[in-house]
Order: sequence, then C-alpha cells, then structure tokens
Amino acid sequence: MKKPKQTQMNPNWVQLQQKLKLNASKASRTFNNSDDDTPNSILGKRKERPDDESNDCQNNPLIPVNDDSSLTDAVAMDCEMVGVGQGNKSALGRVTLVNKWGNVVYDEFVRPMERVVDFRTKISGIRPRDLRKAKDFWTAQKKVAELINGRILVGHALCNDLKALLLSHPKKDIRDTSEYQPFLKCCHLATSFSNSFFNFIFQMSLYFVLIELSLGLSRSSSRRALRHLAAEHLGVKIQTGEHCPIEDARAAMMLYQRNKKEWEKSIKDQFRLKQKQRKSKQKKRQKNEDASNANHVGVGS
Repeated sequence: MKKPKQTQMNPNWVQLQQKLKLNASKASRTFNNSDDDTPNSILGKRKERPDDESNDCQNNPLIPVNDDSSLTDAVAMDCEMVGVGQGNKSALGRVTLVNKWGNVVYDEFVRPMERVVDFRTKISGIRPRDLRKAKDFWTAQKKVAELINGRILVGHALCNDLKALLLSHPKKDIRDTSEYQPFLKCCHLATSFSNSFFNFIFQMSLYFVLIELSLGLSRSSSRRALRHLAAEHLGVKIQTGEHCPIEDARAAMMLYQRNKKEWEKSIKDQFRLKQKQRKSKQKKRQKNEDASNANHVGVGS
C-alpha cells in the first residue's frame, strides 16, 4: 500500500500557525494567574492588619497616632525603681521619656550605684539581665537633664522620679497628675456626692479637708493612683501586672493633654494670685515702716 504523499505547507502559513499557538498559550497562562492574583487587585492592596490590632488602636487612646519621636515643648517621664541597701531603699532602674504624642524619646535601663538586692520585678518589670548592659547612673542622669531642660515636665508623683535621678526642675514647669486639684480624692468624692442626701454634711467635711490641703497637711493622702485616673478619665487599664514606664508616661501625658486648657489657666491664676499677695505684703510692710518712722520722728521732736 502506497503511503499518502505529504503535501508541503506554505512557510508563511506555518509561521502564522506557530504565532497563533504561542498567543493562545500566553492567554491561558494569564487567565490562570489572574485567579491566583485576585487578592492583589486594587481593592486587595490595602494594608492588612489583624483585627485585634485594629481594635486596640481604636479603643486604646495611649497608642500614638504618629511615629514622630522629636522633642516637644512638653515631655512626660516615668521611672521604675529597684531595691538597694536593705531592700527598702529605692534606686533608679529604668527611666522613660515620651513626647506629647506619646512616642518614646528616651528609654533606658539604669545600673544603680549600689548593689541591687531586690529587683521588684512584679512591679518594676526589671530583671537581672536587664541591668547587665544598662547605662550607668551618671550617663542616664546627664541625658535626662538635657532632655527636660526648658520643657514642661509631665508625670505622676514626679518628686519621687526626680529624687531618684538626683535632679530638680522648676516648679512652674511641672505638671504632676498626682497634684492637679481636679484629680484629687476630695474633688472626685465631691462629684460623686453632688446629688446625694448627705451633700450638706459632705460639703462641710470637704471644707475642712480643703483647709488641710491648703496647709499642706494631707496632700499625700488625697492623691489618687495613676491607674485609677487612667481608668476614669481615659477608659484604659494600666498597671494590671508589671508596670510599663512607657505606658505610664503616655497615660500621664494624655491626662495632661486632655485637661491642658484648664490646667494651664489654673497655673496662670495661681501665679497672678501669688503676685497679688506678694505686692499686698510689700505695701503692708512699707505702710508699717512709714508708721514706725513717723512715730520716731514724733518722739524725737
């Protein structure tokens, strides 16, 4: 049986067929890839974030809204202490500074000058390994002094932090959430009892408490813990376990920022009142001196 004679195809036709096959294979690959790449469409290019993280950002006002870590006109400070000596003496173990947005400006573990006998880890969060490569006290002190110089210093019970750092700060530039009058216990109780049947009795007792406060007799007993202020005014829970100085500094700064207008007004009013009292005393002193001089003149004549 004779084999059928193969007809020779036109070279142009062969080339066209090859091009068509090549384009068809490319189209099929593109179609298959498009199914895999669906999440990378225009709508899918949004930055994916876990639900928990996005909820935390919405619910926690302590999370900074930007990443600007520059120094601002106000900075908040918080320190954690360790025990030295017999264990009942406090020494600086960590110091943290944040700017007005809550971003960290400085955060360092500090090696105390004395031997640490109690790391107070349950509160301070500091462990032995944290202090092995920590900054020495004088280096940390110098840096903190530079950062807070000429700025408003915000914090809670700042007298303890400044004492641990062996530093001072102008009283006019201190904004202490443990000293701000609307945050004191007596003011908090006054709000709670404002519509109570015992309002009159309470107001009388409040009157005597305020007298004691003005004399500086019970200021420390009227202070409220930072965690209570944060829960009431910011709606956040802090210090539920080991303390985080970054979180505590952010809470103090947020409390200040939310009450800044009234707080600064009260500072100015206090300054004006002190100036007025000083001038009144000077006038009274001058009047007494003039009267005394007049009496001397009268006796001499």
